[in-house]
Amino acid sequence: MNKVLLEIDIISDVVCPWCVIGFGRLQIALEQLKYKVGANITWHPFELNPAMPQSGENLRDHLAAKYGTTLEGSIKARTTLKEFGKEIGFDFNYFDDMKMLNSHQCHQLLLWAKGSGKQSELAMALFELFFSKRGEFNQSILLALVENVGLDVQQAREVLDSNSSSEQVKVLERQWQQQGIQVVPAFIFNQQEIVTGAQDVESLVSLMNRLITGKVE
Repeated sequence: MNKVLLEIDIISDVVCPWCVIGFGRLQIALEQLKYKVGANITWHPFELNPAMPQSGENLRDHLAAKYGTTLEGSIKARTTLKEFGKEIGFDFNYFDDMKMLNSHQCHQLLLWAKGSGKQSELAMALFELFFSKRGEFNQSILLALVENVGLDVQQAREVLDSNSSSEQVKVLERQWQQQGIQVVPAFIFNQQEIVTGAQDVESLVSLMNRLITGKVE
């Protein structure tokens, strides 16, 4: 049986925990359909905090100011995210002094990596850097990560030094907002089906089955 290739666009931010969970669940769904479905995945930028200073801001303080999250709510949310992370094999390693960081340079690198065959690997490495390894998004760390993924470090350095992709990232983000994307993650299947949030595996399997068969499973 020939596989059906799905085009899947993912609009996300590397500091968004639900983006990690959503992608992990998508991977599980694709594994369940591996004999029927293949996927060409492309990542697109969506900064949740484009005005975040490079020095970052305490994560709990940031969430309290932006969403009104209480300390009790923060503790509960982190516990929930850790449990969901275990289900997809991802470690959310939260700590008290964790910061929300500016992700603009990360998106420049992801845009540069488009078409390399390693964009998803780079996205996951960035998620792990932020959520699992307590890393920051300074240039030396980002370039080391690029090298570990197997991409060209010199080209990546030129991207960051020149800031050449910065405006394109901003343009793409505005375009997604103009198309009605207000929350991430957002997944677009074959440029026709849009789902937002970290959907459960069963829903993703059902959606992809419907796309390849033309009927609801």
